[in-house]
Amino acid sequence: MSQTVKPLLKDIVRNDWIDYNGHMTDSAYAIVFSMAVDRLMIELGIDVDFRNQYHFSIYTLETHLCYIKEAHEGQGLHVTIQLLDYDLKRLHVFFVMVNDKGDRLATSEQMLMGMDMTEGRPAPFPITIKNRIENMANDYQFHPMPNEAGRKIGIRKN
Repeated sequence: MSQTVKPLLKDIVRNDWIDYNGHMTDSAYAIVFSMAVDRLMIELGIDVDFRNQYHFSIYTLETHLCYIKEAHEGQGLHVTIQLLDYDLKRLHVFFVMVNDKGDRLATSEQMLMGMDMTEGRPAPFPITIKNRIENMANDYQFHPMPNEAGRKIGIRKN
């Protein structure tokens, strides 16, 4: 089933994620999206055993996080993923965080890189992982590009 329908990650807004404004702190949004990357790695087959055996992992190269709505303590969180693009070493992914009501709370566009952990250098995805990425890409081939994807930060000048 497509991860745009089935959440990649489910959690709740934890007490220690609440800031002085009474809602989830900006760093907690980043933590949730980082947890989603970990879940993605597991979905692709890059778990602890795989990392130990093949000395291969995924590193985050770039993240663009958009805060849309406040999240409050105890609220349920669901994160979905859309694979926007990929090549031999990289994944361009887009995460959406929603609450239990389905309200969009935040998005995170990320560029992820396959890494040879022994050499500390970028490396192509192993064939089993590459096959799973290709299957995932097929799930998203007809999904429209999210509005927030590809945005840049700047002050608009009139």
